[in-house]
Amino acid sequence: MNYVIWLSYDGTRYDGWQKQGNTDRTIQGKLEEILKRLDETPVEVRGSGRTDAGVHALAQVADFRLNREMAPRDVMEYLNRYLPEDIGVWKIEKAPERFHSRLNAVRKTYRYQIEMGPKKDVFQRGYYYGLGLELDVKAMEQAADLLTGTRDFKSFCGNKKMKKSTVRTLESVQFERIGDTKLHISFTGNGFLQQMVRILTGTLIEVGLGKRQPGDMSRILEAKDRQEAGFTAPSQGLFLEKVEYGELR
Repeated sequence: MNYVIWLSYDGTRYDGWQKQGNTDRTIQGKLEEILKRLDETPVEVRGSGRTDAGVHALAQVADFRLNREMAPRDVMEYLNRYLPEDIGVWKIEKAPERFHSRLNAVRKTYRYQIEMGPKKDVFQRGYYYGLGLELDVKAMEQAADLLTGTRDFKSFCGNKKMKKSTVRTLESVQFERIGDTKLHISFTGNGFLQQMVRILTGTLIEVGLGKRQPGDMSRILEAKDRQEAGFTAPSQGLFLEKVEYGELR
């Protein structure tokens, strides 16, 4: 029986989504460990995408197959009973035979959160990048307009050995001020390269600080060189906010 789950996690103490041989602190690894006990056989959990170490998720999507047939609610209750408190499954459905959470995704939204105020918020430090400087949001919006569309984002890819296509469609970049000092940036697209959102954010921050001009984005895209883009924004400010599908079939 195939299942698809929606889950949230605080990525602070984890080494990312993907299971790794040198650490047991991964989201995928925690899920597979518990499902192995439930099904009494190894279970592969496939996520909609790989979040990096320290990155959070509001709505990650994953699928897996169990040899035994169980009511979805019972599977979710079992997972939540044994998962750590910083990982929670909040929705589950039976999935079609050929469903794949990554390959069938049509759109993803990531949100990056920045604290511009000089006073450090100790209770939010794990979920905001504490920049501590005011940003020129209008300049950042002008720069973002030059980044949207179907483009080669090789300059914004953190994997130097990437051999597959680096062309992606960035549908929108939206800015929202929260209160006086917080800024949220939401990126929606059909897919994202390794560290792409964090590098885009770092580059936009440099525009907001006056270190780059909005028009520089065209040159950076054309260069297809990671060295031309800005810094990689810290992981703690990034959330996987939403993964969208057509009909599950």
